[in-house]
Amino acid sequence: MSLIGFDETAPAANPLDVVERIALQHGWSFERTSPEEITLLVSGQWTEYQVSFTWMDNIEALHMACAFELKVPERRRTEVNELVARANEQLWVGHFDLWVNDGLVMYRNAHMLPGGSSVTSAQCDVLLATALESCERYYQAFQFVLWAGKSAREAIDATLFETAGQA
Repeated sequence: MSLIGFDETAPAANPLDVVERIALQHGWSFERTSPEEITLLVSGQWTEYQVSFTWMDNIEALHMACAFELKVPERRRTEVNELVARANEQLWVGHFDLWVNDGLVMYRNAHMLPGGSSVTSAQCDVLLATALESCERYYQAFQFVLWAGKSAREAIDATLFETAGQA
């Protein structure tokens, strides 16, 4: 039993209850907008991320969308779409999207829970960690395209180089 009074091993009836427990454990701000949706605010190295989890009962999936404050102007959308494609080629799970109507970039993924399966806190932790790691890894590339006027290839090359040795 933890200090905040819940049993982490007990299955939750609603997968979002597990996500809410994780938010409480980390001290993250969150809002439970409905029984089917919760939104967390998580600070990263580069920016603050708005992470929304939605329980989609009709398809038995826990959907997660991680957005960052980055409005893509119309004139840079073609290059950002190219960057999204290049980033997605390198991801094993999840993907980036550019929502054209809003000009927002977000990372999305889902966890299937067929036949009434329960989600564990470890599964939610991994879903969230993967999203944050992907966003942190590519955030600067999106910045280079938007604010430095770089091409998608230049932005990827500049942000994903591997360093050798120690300084």
